[in-house]
Amino acid sequence: MADEPTAAVTAPADTAATAAQAPPAAAELPANEGFEPEIIVFACHYCAYAAADLAGSMRLQYPSNIRMIKLPCTGKLEVIHLLRALEAGADGVYAAGCLEGECHYLKGNLWAKKRVGYVKKLLEEIGVDPGRVEMYNMSSAMGPQFAETARDFTARIRGLGPNPVRPRAGFTAHEVVLKQMGDLAMPDDSASDTPSGS
Repeated sequence: MADEPTAAVTAPADTAATAAQAPPAAAELPANEGFEPEIIVFACHYCAYAAADLAGSMRLQYPSNIRMIKLPCTGKLEVIHLLRALEAGADGVYAAGCLEGECHYLKGNLWAKKRVGYVKKLLEEIGVDPGRVEMYNMSSAMGPQFAETARDFTARIRGLGPNPVRPRAGFTAHEVVLKQMGDLAMPDDSASDTPSGS
Protein backbone atom coordinates (compact mmCIF):
# COMPACT_ATOMS: atom_id res chain seq x y z
CA MET A 1 0.00 0.00 0.00
CA ALA A 2 2.96 2.30 0.53
CA ASP A 3 3.81 1.92 -3.16
CA GLU A 4 0.43 3.28 -4.35
CA PRO A 5 1.00 6.94 -3.39
CA THR A 6 4.42 6.87 -5.08
CA ALA A 7 2.86 5.60 -8.31
CA ALA A 8 0.24 8.35 -8.12
CA VAL A 9 2.93 10.98 -7.67
CA THR A 10 5.09 9.81 -10.59
CA ALA A 11 2.20 9.52 -13.09
CA PRO A 12 1.72 13.29 -13.55
CA ALA A 13 5.46 13.73 -14.13
CA ASP A 14 5.33 11.13 -16.91
CA THR A 15 2.30 12.89 -18.44
CA ALA A 16 4.10 16.25 -18.34
CA ALA A 17 7.14 14.73 -20.07
CA THR A 18 4.91 13.23 -22.79
CA ALA A 19 3.11 16.55 -23.31
CA ALA A 20 6.44 18.36 -23.65
CA GLN A 21 7.45 15.96 -26.45
CA ALA A 22 4.12 16.27 -28.32
CA PRO A 23 4.10 18.38 -31.51
CA PRO A 24 2.52 21.85 -31.22
CA ALA A 25 -1.25 22.02 -31.56
CA ALA A 26 -2.67 22.90 -34.98
CA ALA A 27 -4.09 26.15 -33.60
CA GLU A 28 -0.55 27.38 -32.88
CA LEU A 29 0.56 26.93 -36.50
CA PRO A 30 -0.20 29.64 -39.08
CA ALA A 31 -3.31 28.60 -41.02
CA ASN A 32 -3.09 28.52 -44.83
CA GLU A 33 0.15 30.50 -44.88
CA GLY A 34 0.83 31.94 -48.34
CA PHE A 35 -2.66 31.07 -49.65
CA GLU A 36 -4.26 33.86 -51.71
CA PRO A 37 -7.86 33.00 -52.55
CA GLU A 38 -9.53 33.70 -55.87
CA ILE A 39 -12.81 35.49 -55.19
CA ILE A 40 -15.61 36.19 -57.66
CA VAL A 41 -17.96 39.12 -56.98
CA PHE A 42 -21.25 39.35 -58.84
CA ALA A 43 -21.95 43.09 -58.56
CA CYS A 44 -25.02 45.14 -59.35
CA HIS A 45 -24.23 47.77 -61.99
CA TYR A 46 -26.12 50.53 -60.19
CA CYS A 47 -24.92 50.06 -56.64
CA ALA A 48 -22.11 47.68 -55.71
CA TYR A 49 -20.20 48.12 -58.96
CA ALA A 50 -20.49 51.90 -58.57
CA ALA A 51 -19.28 51.50 -54.97
CA ALA A 52 -16.24 49.64 -56.29
CA ASP A 53 -15.59 52.52 -58.71
CA LEU A 54 -15.87 54.96 -55.82
CA ALA A 55 -13.44 52.88 -53.75
CA GLY A 56 -10.99 53.08 -56.66
CA SER A 57 -11.49 56.84 -57.02
CA MET A 58 -10.85 57.25 -53.29
CA ARG A 59 -7.70 55.12 -53.67
CA LEU A 60 -8.93 52.70 -51.04
CA GLN A 61 -7.02 49.46 -51.00
CA TYR A 62 -8.61 46.06 -51.06
CA PRO A 63 -7.21 42.66 -52.07
CA SER A 64 -6.19 42.20 -55.68
CA ASN A 65 -7.72 38.71 -55.72
CA ILE A 66 -11.24 40.18 -56.09
CA ARG A 67 -12.57 39.61 -59.63
CA MET A 68 -15.79 41.40 -60.51
CA ILE A 69 -18.57 40.40 -62.85
CA LYS A 70 -20.97 43.28 -63.50
CA LEU A 71 -24.66 42.44 -63.73
CA PRO A 72 -27.56 44.75 -64.62
CA CYS A 73 -29.09 43.54 -61.34
CA THR A 74 -28.22 40.81 -58.84
CA GLY A 75 -31.71 39.48 -59.57
CA LYS A 76 -30.16 38.08 -62.78
CA LEU A 77 -27.83 35.92 -60.68
CA GLU A 78 -28.97 32.31 -60.68
CA VAL A 79 -28.03 29.42 -58.40
CA ILE A 80 -26.15 27.77 -61.27
CA HIS A 81 -23.86 30.82 -61.65
CA LEU A 82 -22.77 30.64 -58.02
CA LEU A 83 -22.21 26.89 -58.22
CA ARG A 84 -20.30 27.13 -61.50
CA ALA A 85 -17.98 29.73 -60.01
CA LEU A 86 -17.11 27.30 -57.22
CA GLU A 87 -16.88 24.39 -59.67
CA ALA A 88 -14.45 26.43 -61.77
CA GLY A 89 -12.18 26.77 -58.75
CA ALA A 90 -13.16 30.08 -57.10
CA ASP A 91 -12.34 29.89 -53.41
CA GLY A 92 -15.16 32.25 -52.48
CA VAL A 93 -18.10 33.93 -54.21
CA TYR A 94 -20.32 36.78 -53.17
CA ALA A 95 -23.13 38.81 -54.61
CA ALA A 96 -23.17 42.54 -53.95
CA GLY A 97 -26.45 44.25 -54.65
CA CYS A 98 -28.44 47.36 -53.83
CA LEU A 99 -29.64 48.08 -50.33
CA GLU A 100 -32.83 46.19 -49.50
CA GLY A 101 -35.84 48.21 -50.58
CA GLU A 102 -33.77 50.26 -53.05
CA CYS A 103 -33.32 47.83 -55.95
CA HIS A 104 -33.68 49.52 -59.33
CA TYR A 105 -35.64 46.45 -60.44
CA LEU A 106 -37.75 46.41 -57.25
CA LYS A 107 -36.99 42.93 -55.85
CA GLY A 108 -33.91 41.72 -57.71
CA ASN A 109 -31.66 41.89 -54.67
CA LEU A 110 -34.22 39.97 -52.59
CA TRP A 111 -34.30 37.19 -55.19
CA ALA A 112 -30.49 37.10 -55.16
CA LYS A 113 -30.51 36.86 -51.36
CA LYS A 114 -32.84 33.84 -51.51
CA ARG A 115 -30.68 32.16 -54.15
CA VAL A 116 -27.50 32.73 -52.14
CA GLY A 117 -29.26 31.23 -49.10
CA TYR A 118 -30.24 28.20 -51.18
CA VAL A 119 -26.66 27.71 -52.38
CA LYS A 120 -25.43 27.88 -48.78
CA LYS A 121 -27.82 25.03 -47.89
CA LEU A 122 -26.65 22.97 -50.89
CA LEU A 123 -23.00 23.46 -49.94
CA GLU A 124 -23.69 22.41 -46.36
CA GLU A 125 -25.43 19.25 -47.59
CA ILE A 126 -22.42 18.21 -49.68
CA GLY A 127 -19.89 19.01 -46.97
CA VAL A 128 -18.50 22.30 -48.30
CA ASP A 129 -18.38 25.24 -45.89
CA PRO A 130 -21.35 27.53 -46.71
CA GLY A 131 -19.21 30.51 -45.67
CA ARG A 132 -17.66 30.39 -49.15
CA VAL A 133 -20.78 32.12 -50.49
CA GLU A 134 -22.35 35.35 -49.24
CA MET A 135 -24.69 38.23 -50.11
CA TYR A 136 -23.95 41.87 -49.29
CA ASN A 137 -26.02 44.99 -49.83
CA MET A 138 -24.60 48.47 -50.38
CA SER A 139 -25.37 51.73 -52.12
CA SER A 140 -23.28 53.39 -54.81
CA ALA A 141 -21.98 55.85 -52.18
CA MET A 142 -20.50 53.09 -50.01
CA GLY A 143 -17.00 52.89 -51.48
CA PRO A 144 -15.31 52.44 -48.08
CA GLN A 145 -17.78 49.68 -47.18
CA PHE A 146 -17.09 47.94 -50.50
CA ALA A 147 -13.36 47.90 -49.74
CA GLU A 148 -13.97 46.73 -46.17
CA THR A 149 -16.29 43.95 -47.35
CA ALA A 150 -13.67 42.79 -49.86
CA ARG A 151 -11.00 42.70 -47.15
CA ASP A 152 -13.24 40.92 -44.62
CA PHE A 153 -14.48 38.31 -47.09
CA THR A 154 -10.93 37.63 -48.29
CA ALA A 155 -9.82 37.11 -44.69
CA ARG A 156 -12.71 34.70 -44.15
CA ILE A 157 -11.85 32.65 -47.25
CA ARG A 158 -8.15 32.70 -46.39
CA GLY A 159 -9.13 31.13 -43.06
CA LEU A 160 -11.22 28.44 -44.80
CA GLY A 161 -8.37 27.52 -47.13
CA PRO A 162 -8.44 26.54 -50.80
CA ASN A 163 -11.63 25.40 -52.51
CA PRO A 164 -11.84 21.60 -52.28
CA VAL A 165 -12.84 21.53 -55.97
CA ARG A 166 -9.78 21.56 -58.21
CA PRO A 167 -9.75 24.42 -60.75
CA ARG A 168 -9.41 23.77 -64.43
CA ALA A 169 -5.81 23.96 -65.57
CA GLY A 170 -4.91 27.01 -67.65
CA PHE A 171 -8.01 29.04 -66.74
CA THR A 172 -9.05 31.28 -63.88
CA ALA A 173 -12.49 30.87 -62.36
CA HIS A 174 -13.25 34.44 -63.46
CA GLU A 175 -12.59 33.59 -67.13
CA VAL A 176 -14.68 30.41 -66.95
CA VAL A 177 -17.66 32.12 -65.30
CA LEU A 178 -17.59 35.09 -67.69
CA LYS A 179 -17.64 32.72 -70.66
CA GLN A 180 -20.49 30.66 -69.21
CA MET A 181 -22.58 33.74 -68.42
CA GLY A 182 -22.34 35.04 -71.97
CA ASP A 183 -24.39 38.20 -72.58
CA LEU A 184 -25.80 38.20 -69.05
CA ALA A 185 -22.59 39.78 -67.71
CA MET A 186 -22.21 43.41 -68.71
CA PRO A 187 -18.97 44.59 -70.34
CA ASP A 188 -16.43 46.02 -67.93
CA ASP A 189 -16.03 49.66 -68.96
CA SER A 190 -13.78 50.60 -66.04
CA ALA A 191 -10.74 49.31 -64.20
CA SER A 192 -12.64 48.86 -60.92
CA ASP A 193 -11.97 45.14 -60.75
CA THR A 194 -8.29 45.92 -60.27
CA PRO A 195 -7.93 47.43 -56.83
CA SER A 196 -5.91 50.59 -56.57
CA GLY A 197 -2.66 50.41 -54.72
CA SER A 198 -2.33 46.64 -54.86
